[in-house]
Amino acid sequence: MHTQLNINGASHELEADSRTTLLDALRNHLGLTGSKKGCDHGQCGACTVLVNGRRINSCLTLACMHDGDEITTIEGLGTPDALSPMQDAFVRHDGYQCGYCTPGQICSATAMLEELRAGWPSNVTENLEAEVGLSVEEIAERMSGNICRCAAYPNIVAAIAEIAEQKT
Repeated sequence: MHTQLNINGASHELEADSRTTLLDALRNHLGLTGSKKGCDHGQCGACTVLVNGRRINSCLTLACMHDGDEITTIEGLGTPDALSPMQDAFVRHDGYQCGYCTPGQICSATAMLEELRAGWPSNVTENLEAEVGLSVEEIAERMSGNICRCAAYPNIVAAIAEIAEQKT
């Protein structure tokens, strides 16, 4: 099946079986190995990427479903020489430990801040009529789809909180 994927600002032609997940297309067909295959069941978040600005688990969606969509992977957020603010904060706060979950954590955190700016409440948002604040509980709830087996959560929360403060 022929699919046109727009990844990190570049167009990619993909010839793959219609059953190929977006994650497998990124890693195995296009060589973008930043997104990780953790559980392959949508439970760990290691494969999180942004599609049209929204975070998704790329292991749970088919590549052919994203023909023409704008896809951003960890490689599209920054480079080793020019880290995104969130990547830089993760490094400074030691929010990466073993690093396996980090690409998904950073993609998810980046999208989560956009959701917050758009006023989207979470399950723990107390006042739906007020501007949503970013407490530790809010961050934990909004990032609950991303698991870190090294338990770097306090450092991840600190990195996210720092970037959130800078953007407000």
